[in-house]
Amino acid sequence: MSTISQDPAFIRGTFAALAPRYDLANHVLSGGLDFYWRRQVAKLVATWQPGRVLDLATGSGDLALALRQHCPRARIIGSDFCEPMLRQAQRKGLAPLVAADALALPFAEETFDTVTVAFGLRNMADWSGAWREMRRVLRPGGHALVLDFSLPTFAPLRKLYRPYLHHVLPAVAGWIAGDRSAYRYLAESIEAFPSGRAMRALCEGAGFQAPTARPMTGGIVSLYTGTK
Repeated sequence: MSTISQDPAFIRGTFAALAPRYDLANHVLSGGLDFYWRRQVAKLVATWQPGRVLDLATGSGDLALALRQHCPRARIIGSDFCEPMLRQAQRKGLAPLVAADALALPFAEETFDTVTVAFGLRNMADWSGAWREMRRVLRPGGHALVLDFSLPTFAPLRKLYRPYLHHVLPAVAGWIAGDRSAYRYLAESIEAFPSGRAMRALCEGAGFQAPTARPMTGGIVSLYTGTK
């Protein structure tokens, strides 16, 4: 029986404990691919030429910083409901930052041209509700973008990936971050998270048009977009 929990208090507490070593764990466990994934996202967002961008679940701010580099004329706002993670972003010079729940954002309707969330939607208590809230704060014609983990679609790669996900990753993460349980949760949450056609359906169900799903790195992560 799965022990996965989307309880906000559990998620907030988990990331608060991981905050000091979160970046190191990400870089090591992804083999540095997290830099590539964020760069690809930032390049795509730059093609939309947004004026105002909201990066939800910004965490330690790495995606927001990549967006700032590739969209120098845009105003980038980072938001997260875990304040210890926001303090990590602040130490990197990211501003402005807003402490907020992605399911109840403190922004008026039609405030942003683009809303992004990298590796955060999976941790939210209501995936459909998060898509709806992203749409609410987007201007007409604006874009929402989600980058998150998925399972490889190529069967041999999936067969190799699952033992890494459930056994190797928690062991290495326990050594780096001192918390194996958080990364056992990661593995379970990836298994339970909708991807591909199922995620496009959630996006479309929230009112977005032309939802897309793009597997990256063999499907280890996927990039989803929708247009308001």
